Amino acid sequence: MARTYQTDDWQQYHMDYGKPHERLEPEEREIEVVQGALEVLCAEGILPHTRYDGAKFLAHREAVRETFEIPWTAISPRMQRLLYAVSAIVQPVNMIAAGVFCGNTFISNAGAAVGPGACYVADSLVGVEIVPAEAERAERNVRRIDPTGVAQVVAADAVDVARDFPGPIHLLYLDADGDAARGKGIYFDILRAAWDRMPAGAVVCAHNSVNCADRLKHYLAHVRDPAHLRASVNVVFDIEGLEVSVR
Repeated sequence: MARTYQTDDWQQYHMDYGKPHERLEPEEREIEVVQGALEVLCAEGILPHTRYDGAKFLAHREAVRETFEIPWTAISPRMQRLLYAVSAIVQPVNMIAAGVFCGNTFISNAGAAVGPGACYVADSLVGVEIVPAEAERAERNVRRIDPTGVAQVVAADAVDVARDFPGPIHLLYLDADGDAARGKGIYFDILRAAWDRMPAGAVVCAHNSVNCADRLKHYLAHVRDPAHLRASVNVVFDIEGLEVSVR
């Protein structure tokens, strides 16, 4: 049975998508909201604990601010902190992030293992973007933070990348768009393609669990069914939302 973590102000917490670095609230409030989400994720058995290095996160945030070309983003400051914290806690050795656009969402995950926010060592962090020009920009952005190549962006179909990934997938991040018929419903296709490579304890994060809930109804029904995944939480602290599930 899925649980929801919802703040009272989620409908009023708005960002200008063209201003990715704009502060929307005092930092103390942002930390409080994200910590509340982490505590629910931990209570549900999705995360082993709620601890992450706030100073490293701020170093990561500043590096992105200084080096990334971001034409627009729907990743709010709250969501940026949550994605970083989840990766810092789970410490996925291998990750696939589907639908990374300019790389801002991808580096919110991968930044826990590369660049100034790194707190652990990963093997392979792959961002997937189907539009070649956007994949090239995302790769340029990521290279400014990670010269090692552990985090990389490829121009491909995320279904193919997930199906053909050579090792276990410890974290799967979903933010892709399919064709007109599927839209965000492609999340379900990507999850199924990755399934055989996802060990027990693998975490799946699906963006747009609120504003695209109708398109995601089959995906959400699947991950919220304990016959398929052990637990799932809908984090609702902005108008986009994030469904976080564990196998």
